[in-house]
Formats: sequence, structure tokens, C-alpha cells
Amino acid sequence: MNYVICLSIVFMTIEESITKYEAYLRTVKRLAEGTVKNYVTDLRGLEEWLTEAGVTEVGEISARDIRGWQMAQMEAGIGEGTMRRKLSSLRPWFRYMRNMKWVEGDVMIKVKSPKVPKRLPVFFKESETERLYEDGMFEEGYEGERDKLILRMLYETGMRRSELAGLNIGSIDFGGKRIKVLGKGNKERFIPVEEELLGNIERYLALKEETYPGAEALFLKGKGVAINANDVYRIVKKYMCLLSNAERISPHVFRHTFATHMLNEGANIDAIKELLGHANLNATEIYTHNTREHLKEAYKHAHPRGDK
Repeated sequence: MNYVICLSIVFMTIEESITKYEAYLRTVKRLAEGTVKNYVTDLRGLEEWLTEAGVTEVGEISARDIRGWQMAQMEAGIGEGTMRRKLSSLRPWFRYMRNMKWVEGDVMIKVKSPKVPKRLPVFFKESETERLYEDGMFEEGYEGERDKLILRMLYETGMRRSELAGLNIGSIDFGGKRIKVLGKGNKERFIPVEEELLGNIERYLALKEETYPGAEALFLKGKGVAINANDVYRIVKKYMCLLSNAERISPHVFRHTFATHMLNEGANIDAIKELLGHANLNATEIYTHNTREHLKEAYKHAHPRGDK
């Protein structure tokens, strides 16, 4: 004989459910008090809206109700980021209620979060990077020459700050006019460099040998200790905060700048992908958005009808 086992859904009001869920977050999940408060605040806001709509039991909540609440929130001026956070509070609550057999199915499957707007990479203007090549920009002596070379190499190679900090003298191939970089996943790649930068490296190495004779690491600090990624960050901030009004300033902005300036000058995107050490083209294609914006600005300022 076959038996059909029916799992009965337990009657539960929205108010009771949120109260029990709050206790669950504190005692079982052991979440921080601030996190619990944020979850509960979001759920109480939904409860208030649903009550006004005549929905008081958790089993009555539909995807249409959630979408209606979402629309009301957005119309009231709630931003997309805040809305995504509110919806992220609802999903584990519904999962908890399904486990407790208070609801059937998952209404949140039919509720979509607002799309995350793509942020274009921040980059330095060409007028700002050109100042790195001005006389008198850097102090005389080893540290000034080191900082000058670090900034120029970041701009002219697009390498990551950790990659730059890991360079040693053997990384520079003067004959082949290239630099060997150890990237993510210990993958090696070679970045070509032009004559002027090679000349800068040669002059720097002569000064470095006078200051720290025999040291293998390319960039040093203090008592001959190799610099690290955080040192590169501090050096970039020190100078670029004076030269640029970019909304963010970091070594990675030089990486964005390298790619954007290359694209603006007509470089092939596949070549830029290889130079940056990206695993796939998707990571590189975001820079084409900057290029399109560059073209729009050029059109607006140059074409007689561009500002119409």
C-alpha cells in the first residue's frame, strides 16, 4: 500500500515570524547586533506595508506583493543600492520560513533586484600623467629617483602594484627591451618597454648600486629592504594627490590609465589584454566604455553641432 505524506503548513503571522526569526539570528546564527538590527528593520518595513495592503499571514505573501512593495519603495526615493540590500534581507527570511514549514515555495524567485550600475574605471588625464616627466617634480637622491621610476613604470606598463614590488634586477631584459612580470597564479608575462624608460632604469640602477650595493630587488627602502605593495600605494598617493583631481587615487588607477590611454590611441584590445595579464577579454572590455566616453567628449567639443 502506498501512502502519500503531506507536509502541513503551520499558520504564522508576519509579526510572529519576524520575532522568531530575530531570535534565530541572535541565538543560532550568532550574528552581530548591528546586522540583526538591519535585517529586522527591513522586515518590519515590509510588514508595515503588507499590513496596510491587508496581508497579515506569511502564507499569504506573494511575489506580486513583494514587487508592489519594491515599487513603492523605489517611488518613495529609495536608491537602487538600498533596494538591493532590502531584498537581500528578505531572501534568507523566506528560506528560514520554508525550513520551518510556514510557507511553501520561494516567492523571491520571481523578484528581481535592481541591476548594479557598471562603474567606469577611474583614470588619470594625459595632462596629469605628463607632469611625471617634468624636471623638478621629484627630489634629488635615491628615493626621488626610485619614486620617479615607480610612477613611470606603473603608467607605461600597466602592471599591478604587487607585480611591480616583486621585480628584481633580473626581471629587466635590456637586450629584449622587455620586463618579465610574475602575475596572478604565478603566470609569467613579458611587457615591452621603450628606449626612454630603459634609459631611466639604467640610470636608476647605477644610483641604486651606489646606495645599496649588491641588492637584487629592484626597488628598495630603508636599510636595503625590498618595498612591498603598500609602499607602492603610499608613493602613488604622495605624488598623484598633488597632480590629479581623480575621484580615486591608487596604483590600480595607473593600470586603468594605461589601458584607457592605449585604447584612445588605437591599440588593439587583445594586445592590451595580454599586456595587462587578464585571463579573459571580458575584464579588458570595460575600458572600451571609457573610450566611448572619450569619443563622445571629443565629438561634443570638436563638432559644430556637438553641443546641440
